[in-house]
Amino acid sequence: MKAEKFYSEGQHHWFIVYDQEESRVVDSNVFALQVDNDTLLCDPGGFEVFPQVFSALVDVLPPSTIKQAFVSHQDPDVASSLPLWSACSPQITWHASKLWVGFIRHYGALEANIQGIPDEGAELLMGSARLQIIPAHYLHSSANFQLYDPQAKVLFSGDVGAALLPAGHSAFVERRNLESASAFDAHIKHAEYFHKRWMPSNAAKRDWCERVAKLDIDFLCPQHGAIYTGENVKRFIDWFDALEVGRAIA
Repeated sequence: MKAEKFYSEGQHHWFIVYDQEESRVVDSNVFALQVDNDTLLCDPGGFEVFPQVFSALVDVLPPSTIKQAFVSHQDPDVASSLPLWSACSPQITWHASKLWVGFIRHYGALEANIQGIPDEGAELLMGSARLQIIPAHYLHSSANFQLYDPQAKVLFSGDVGAALLPAGHSAFVERRNLESASAFDAHIKHAEYFHKRWMPSNAAKRDWCERVAKLDIDFLCPQHGAIYTGENVKRFIDWFDALEVGRAIA
């Protein structure tokens, strides 16, 4: 796994940890926000990949700075590493939907400080940063959230925007020697099945597209695949808005 910084201004930094190798588990991205020397993890990953994620993060920031973690939903690839992170850093405050708190504790670390997010979302304070927890229910989980950083113009979008990419992919949708539209068209083929199969509600999808289109986003960061930047953010929202979801595919 590799850690890469993709936003930096003053004491405000965003990192992505992503897998470039063949794996027996679904590749997942872990994002880290460091503000004023405190760090927040976004979907810190599964039990299986914890050693690789931890090793990659150690290369770019001290583990002792990790004070908070945001959990978009309940899946094992999102947060089954919770007891391992808690063992390393008992001071971490976890933020997850109030609907899933009792389920997430099945992963272990019963004494971990897990704060339940109300259905309407909330504000999350991270040093001098004021982050917005945005509802994205039924995309794909019945209680699902995303995290927006208005200063960095970063939207951590969880499974929205996810793509199942071949090994060796870049951290970004853009590819060398391809125009933006061509890069997007090549990338989105790897996202279509995921969104058709794992997103159950066209109504929820339409609501999300309408709300997120109003945000100022430079980086749309999904939990799987690659980061959308620039015009590819709008291209994705428009593509997703037009996509029919919620039906099993033969």
